[in-house]
Amino acid sequence: MSEAIKRVDVLGVGVSAINMDMALAEVTRWVEHGHHHYVCVTGVHGVMESQRDADLLRIHNESGLTTPDGMPMVWAGKKAGAEWMSRVYGPDLMLAVLTLAAERGWSSFLYGGNEGVADTLAEKLTARIPGLRIAGTYCPPFRPLTPEEDADVVDRINKSGAQLVWVGLSTPKQERWMAAHVGLLDAAALFGVGAAFDFHAGLVPQAPGWMQRNGLEWFYRLCKEPRRLWKRYFRNNPAFVAKISRKPPFLRD
Repeated sequence: MSEAIKRVDVLGVGVSAINMDMALAEVTRWVEHGHHHYVCVTGVHGVMESQRDADLLRIHNESGLTTPDGMPMVWAGKKAGAEWMSRVYGPDLMLAVLTLAAERGWSSFLYGGNEGVADTLAEKLTARIPGLRIAGTYCPPFRPLTPEEDADVVDRINKSGAQLVWVGLSTPKQERWMAAHVGLLDAAALFGVGAAFDFHAGLVPQAPGWMQRNGLEWFYRLCKEPRRLWKRYFRNNPAFVAKISRKPPFLRD
């Protein structure tokens, strides 16, 4: 964990008090100095799941960065005194880091998504970002991998030479995968970006900018995928508001 970047305690989850420029500078430092970290992108869903899962809470707090993926995390940070914070949204972070990667010659591996999604994503991203290097892709099955299969995946990623690994498995699967594999992979940075795979592959539309800026992306996504997301939002959002009113966020020492 970087000692230079403060964290805002949001119900026990240490959310990195950063903006996009700070995130890019930190990732650059990892790559250039041969460090190995993972990045959680966290909003209300991740914070509330961490209230019910001590291991997930630990994973968030041991990350290289836990970015403020949703506006409630930014508002919490500013309330705690981190006026420099701004949203570091997973899909935006992915594009920003990949643009930097194309300039620096870093390569990426795409791990996750439904069958074929990672390949579609690779095609879309390389067309969008000139000079981008995608070292490989893998869409895991919807079941736990056997130890042999997992070892093969680790070997494939390491042999690809990728400095960056993008993980699109959704929360909390992607956070658990990154925490379990950060010590096995040669890559400097692992990013759990979830729905960014589907967004950038052109499979799922993103909320309009004004809804994102006003903390309403959850409502847009609920309208688009009500059967999948209604339990998440109606369980987590009211509980978050109730808890944060009793336990205000604060900047950790």
